[in-house]
Amino acid sequence: MFELPGTLDAASGKRTPGSEKAVLVHVDFSFRGMSSGRASSRKFSTTKVDDDALAEFRELATSAGAQPVAVVTGTRRTPDAKYLIGTGKAEEVREIIQREGAELVLVDYELAPSQERNLERLLECRVLDRTGLILDIFAQRATSHEGRLQVELAQLRHLSTRLVRGWTHLERQKGGIGLRGPGETQLETDRRLLSLRIKQLNKRLDKVQNQRDQSRRARRKAEVPTVSLVGYTNAGKSTLFNRLTEAEVYAADQLFATLDPTLRRLKLADTGTIILADTVGFIRHLPHDLVAAFRSTLEETCQADLLLHIIDASNENHQEQMTQVNAVLKEIGADEIPQIEIYNKIDLMPEHPARLDEDEDGQVHRAWCSAQTGDGLELIKKALDQRFSADQLHEWVRVPASNGRLRAKLFEVGKVLTEWVEDNGDMLLEIELARRDFESLQKTEGVQALDETPVHEPRI
Repeated sequence: MFELPGTLDAASGKRTPGSEKAVLVHVDFSFRGMSSGRASSRKFSTTKVDDDALAEFRELATSAGAQPVAVVTGTRRTPDAKYLIGTGKAEEVREIIQREGAELVLVDYELAPSQERNLERLLECRVLDRTGLILDIFAQRATSHEGRLQVELAQLRHLSTRLVRGWTHLERQKGGIGLRGPGETQLETDRRLLSLRIKQLNKRLDKVQNQRDQSRRARRKAEVPTVSLVGYTNAGKSTLFNRLTEAEVYAADQLFATLDPTLRRLKLADTGTIILADTVGFIRHLPHDLVAAFRSTLEETCQADLLLHIIDASNENHQEQMTQVNAVLKEIGADEIPQIEIYNKIDLMPEHPARLDEDEDGQVHRAWCSAQTGDGLELIKKALDQRFSADQLHEWVRVPASNGRLRAKLFEVGKVLTEWVEDNGDMLLEIELARRDFESLQKTEGVQALDETPVHEPRI
């Protein structure tokens, strides 16, 4: 639907650059207001941020498989209603297309449907805006059933806005035997088919979401904490996830290397088991259709007990990236969840060794590490332990001689500090474990804490 030509590797899901040459168009607007014929709250200016935005857009284009042959930049006070970039700049792009033999124009903004059509008619080649480009990359990278459904839904929602006075053949009515009369225009047929497909996808995604909800309810019932990794795309989330959990999630130095969420267990020394979730990376001005389509995936972030905000510390513009991530978190309702900032890639910054930074209350709020080398990962586990061990209990319990299974369970879920056996064979254990695990054992095994500390001499 929005896919770019090139060779698609079925194994990795990535498209190698094809022969299609693309012209990149990036224009700065120095005011706050309309950016593409629609209301917008973005502010564009000729600052370093825009240089970074252009570099990111170039990387998006190459990630999709395009071969950039020219970059057209400029500055406008207001966007042009017909072409967005203005008639003069559009003519400049047209000359470059003819000179370079380009087949595609990529525009680093969200084009209104009429602007996209006007540019295609003038330039006589395909025009794709930022949203369409990101959707193409997502279509390449989605590997799970759910991910493909979500991408297709986002693509159809985007396409539905483009079925407005598109081409003349869409305005002809059907004819023939049995079809004469008012009939139905081809445009109306396309709209109806799109609407039916969108409804089907929503139903299938609702079913997948129900399955996710069941898994979340099971985790909440077992009171297992969930920690979600969030951050700007290509900040190193999947590499860090693999290092911490020994998983094999695909990780690469590219935008949106992985889309599908992955959950793994992580055993901490004091807290016990927690669930670590790797999620899709965010990006500047993530399309709203994509956010809506990936609602069930993003709910893994919304339902988390703690967020690890992964930051590329080596990127000069990491503060702006942090702002963009926090904006998306606010949009999906996850801005109130506690965060620990993880400054990654310190192997590229010798002046920043691995360490933990604490706030005035003694809580770790920032960690410095390198997912690539493994430096500082134990500090992250220590920080997680500190965050969740505040709910740890230190108790003495009695285990009947006949209940060896309960003794094994205590060793599994907690830390046994002291143990001795009384004359009747009962075992007394001094343990440290999470409150949730102790309350669970109270319900299932009838475990009760002793009223006072035993004074017997231990006999291990």
